[in-house]
Amino acid sequence: MASESYVLGVGMTRFLKPRRTREYPELGYEAAVKALIDAHITYDDVQAGVACYCYGDTTSGQRIMYQLGMTGIPIYNTNNACATGSTGLHLARTLVKGDQADCVLVVGFEQMRPGSIKSVWDDRPSPLGPSTKMMENTFGKHQSPRNAQYFGNAGQEYMDKYGAKAEDFAEIARVSHEHSQRNPYAQFRTAYTLDQILDQKTQIYGPLTKLQCSPTSDGAAAAIIVSQRFLDARPHLKSQAILMAGQQLLTDGPEVYSRSAIDLVGFNMSRQAAQLAMEEAGVGAKDIGVCELHDCFSTNELLLLDALGFSEPGKAHEMVRRGDITYGGRGLVVNPSGGLISKGHPLGATGLAQCAELTWQLRGWANNRLAPGTDVALQHNLGLGGAVVVTIYKRADGQVTRPISDDDVSRVSGLGYNPAVEARYITPQDGERVQSKTKHHEYPLQETAEKLRARI
Repeated sequence: MASESYVLGVGMTRFLKPRRTREYPELGYEAAVKALIDAHITYDDVQAGVACYCYGDTTSGQRIMYQLGMTGIPIYNTNNACATGSTGLHLARTLVKGDQADCVLVVGFEQMRPGSIKSVWDDRPSPLGPSTKMMENTFGKHQSPRNAQYFGNAGQEYMDKYGAKAEDFAEIARVSHEHSQRNPYAQFRTAYTLDQILDQKTQIYGPLTKLQCSPTSDGAAAAIIVSQRFLDARPHLKSQAILMAGQQLLTDGPEVYSRSAIDLVGFNMSRQAAQLAMEEAGVGAKDIGVCELHDCFSTNELLLLDALGFSEPGKAHEMVRRGDITYGGRGLVVNPSGGLISKGHPLGATGLAQCAELTWQLRGWANNRLAPGTDVALQHNLGLGGAVVVTIYKRADGQVTRPISDDDVSRVSGLGYNPAVEARYITPQDGERVQSKTKHHEYPLQETAEKLRARI
């Protein structure tokens, strides 16, 4: 039988404006060190590594992980558009369930350039070439950022087809920004009124204004994925282990070229992946108490409420109007982290950041923003071109989430504080605790170590 797989440790950096104030070797190292400390293991326990990034050279994963040790393990470097981080989680789970590894370190990171996302490969065909050509032939050519056109067109189609209004998308963004105030890792932590979000002077494309669009970001996040065998050998950690109960990675079907703007942004593959992941986990949409979904634009969140089965078809805007995506609604909290819109979107790190948030939620550590009384969470991560990963998480001990005090978390976290509600830099001593004890070389770490000492 395939082994169960668990998230045993997670770690994150703050998400930042892309200004090269911190670079990817340091960002990835910090996230990895935090995840190893959280899992109460060292790099010697890691049997495989997965690096997740979109903008970077070939072996960037080795550049990060060599700082922890040079143990000779296989390191996979992955790129799957905005779904890159969760694709790394899928690869790690596949290795564990296939009995190829008992402990896998997944690190997602990105060091981006300011402004809207642009390809750096201008000397060859774009992976999105057929999709962009169809979009322009169907909806016309515009000067707005390409991704905003994709999701703005999809939002407009939903309005025309089902009766949603621009205010519904703006309300989604308002909720996301309100949630982000309680996430210490979020790039933006300011609440806005509906009128501020709807300000036409900041219109980007279609119904989308600036505050409804995710920013470019620098940052990193990491997770330790382990087998049942690995966890059984450490029974004292079972209360913090989170079961990856169901997961599905899918790509587009032929309907993506139906000339529907909604189909063009992966609606159908998201719907199918959610159904399959929930079937594997033995749950339904009504069992989900907290969800981190891919709100690269507010219009996409509305579409996904429908695709993931949280609303009746064509009724997602009514769910938003009832307040059922936030605290005090009908039992589902969507993007308590602030989502991509407010938390930020360093492409390779996003899927790992979603995993970290849901891990903290199910443990009860995210006590300042907890979705109460839940034991099942859903993660959705989407990339145009295309790929989608949906993961269902459950507590390994079968208990229902309850808030854990900061003092209690501090005693068990290994970091000496509650990382869910406080974002700190790591110390050189933190790195020494988790680095390989048998195959470590100081040379790859020198520059990062100097930067860490300077920050502290």
